[in-house]
Amino acid sequence: MTIFVVNPNCSQQVTVGIDRAVDPMRSASPVPIETCTLTEGPPGIETQAHVDGVVALLLAHCAALEAQASGFVIACYSDPGLAALREQSSHPVIGIAEASILTAMMMGQRFGIISILSASIPRHMRYVGAMGVMDRLAADRPLELGVADLANETVTWKRLVQVGTNLRDEAMANVVILGCAGMTAYRARLEQELGIPVIEPCQAATAMAIGRVALQKALEGK
Repeated sequence: MTIFVVNPNCSQQVTVGIDRAVDPMRSASPVPIETCTLTEGPPGIETQAHVDGVVALLLAHCAALEAQASGFVIACYSDPGLAALREQSSHPVIGIAEASILTAMMMGQRFGIISILSASIPRHMRYVGAMGVMDRLAADRPLELGVADLANETVTWKRLVQVGTNLRDEAMANVVILGCAGMTAYRARLEQELGIPVIEPCQAATAMAIGRVALQKALEGK
């Protein structure tokens, strides 16, 4: 049985980054952790149309893995298909956005989100509002970089520092969330730069999946 961390876009580079981010957690997991790519998905999930368009593909992909699964992590910050996959699967299903927000609220009073694009922010606002935690959100600020652009380390790092500093000093966030799975490589470096906790959502969600699998084993007396 396996926890499957599914990247809903077709970027293998993003999946490699996710795999590196969750690799330290493998030793703590009661079951293997495997990352996989939705090869039929778009290069990056940057619009509501992208989000809606991958749901059926994601459900089919996970249905084929159901018999081998202990749990699923949807590794996209828009949490596409989260409710539908929870309905479809008999295993725990964790979305990285939901997990990162819940984790942030355990680590600080006010959390800030670093988005890839301004167009992402309305989706995030709807989600934070639906969770009922708008009063804990300091601000959501964009890098104005697409998913593919995040591979440019020089440009991405400069913008991460600028936006992260703004969230800390102007919006008064005391914990920051990286609002895209394509930012995995920058978490530790940005946390050191800002001096406040920085949450990488794939790690937060995988940690919750490990906990859910461990809890299920305890409830079953295994």
